[in-house]
Amino acid sequence: MVYRHYGPRWYRTMDGNVRRAFWTSYAGFGLDAMDVQIYAFVLPVLLSIWGLSHGEAGLLTTVTLISSALGGWAGGLLADRFGRARMLTVTILCFATATGLCGLARNAEELLVARALQGLGFGGEWAVGAVFISEMASSETRARVVGMVQSAWVVGWGLAAAVSAIALANFGPDLGWRLAFIAASLPAIILFALRRKLAEPKIFEGARRKAPWHHIFTSKLRRSTLLGCLLATGVHGGYWALATWWPTMLLAERGISLTGDSRYFVSLLAGALGGYAFGAWSGDRAGRRTTLAIFALGGTAMVLAYAQFGASDRMLLFFSFPLGFVALGMFSVTGPVLSELFATEVRGSGLGFCYNFGRGIAGLAPLLIGTTADRIGIDHALGIAVGSAYGLVILAAALLPETRGRVLD
Repeated sequence: MVYRHYGPRWYRTMDGNVRRAFWTSYAGFGLDAMDVQIYAFVLPVLLSIWGLSHGEAGLLTTVTLISSALGGWAGGLLADRFGRARMLTVTILCFATATGLCGLARNAEELLVARALQGLGFGGEWAVGAVFISEMASSETRARVVGMVQSAWVVGWGLAAAVSAIALANFGPDLGWRLAFIAASLPAIILFALRRKLAEPKIFEGARRKAPWHHIFTSKLRRSTLLGCLLATGVHGGYWALATWWPTMLLAERGISLTGDSRYFVSLLAGALGGYAFGAWSGDRAGRRTTLAIFALGGTAMVLAYAQFGASDRMLLFFSFPLGFVALGMFSVTGPVLSELFATEVRGSGLGFCYNFGRGIAGLAPLLIGTTADRIGIDHALGIAVGSAYGLVILAAALLPETRGRVLD
């Protein structure tokens, strides 16, 4: 049955099964973002009560991203073997349980272990979810469907800020940061129950053979794998540098708290939503490569200009919108590109490896910023890291094939 009563055209043409896939993936990506991003908002508290250095704080993000690379690769590989929907029930439990453990950590060492476990589920959730929804969507609307699912990251990011602010304001720093992590883990129980009813994509059910994971390194697919890794490294490098250190930079160098002065964070989130929508639309209209190049060129110019010339507090408020637009918008195109580079029998393995290889390498960015911030300042360290990352995206966009409209086999 096809529904035609409300929503944009790409949504009206979905049947009930695809809509269930869309909303459960949307909810999963949102919870993924909330659980992981809680750390960035309680980081100033941990710096104070545990006396963490900037390097130690960066390491707690780096270990999450590196373990997420392993989780995403393993999740994609297992999704090719056992099914997309089945693995999504596993990933939601994994990262929710680990998030609760973060709130119970008694010291930085225990939090490091919990964050590593969190990364395993976090990486698997995106890798499997992106393959799942890409195979459900049509070739004509894939960028819009996948892009709008990924826009749930903004919702989760906003919820992370809200949960952190409420917990810290009502329970104080010593208890509040723990309750923020624990509260963020609870909604996964409902989503787990809903995902048990999901059906596998027809294209996956119709696949007649399963290829070994290392097939993505054969001569036929090696170029696709390498370019996918390059793209993912650049996209993740820019985002995770900003997501980890932007709130702390504003507080340390400008005295601006994203949770205390919501204007900056609302501007950032509004820009991110606009970026997701534009990327989803442009990916289907102008093409994947052109859209990636637009985002990367704009982001590089913007961040380097800020690092070189600085900005007043008022300018920072306006700067937050295009920053969110660029940092998140290019993810709308990344998922479809990585899905379209690989055949069905290795799509999970290929996307999972490329996306999470990039996230693992990009995990070094928060650590490098933390270790150099004391010498050159967080703002300049951030500008160098983000500019370098988006340079990789520009290179990848120049070398990748155009996959707009490609029918998945």
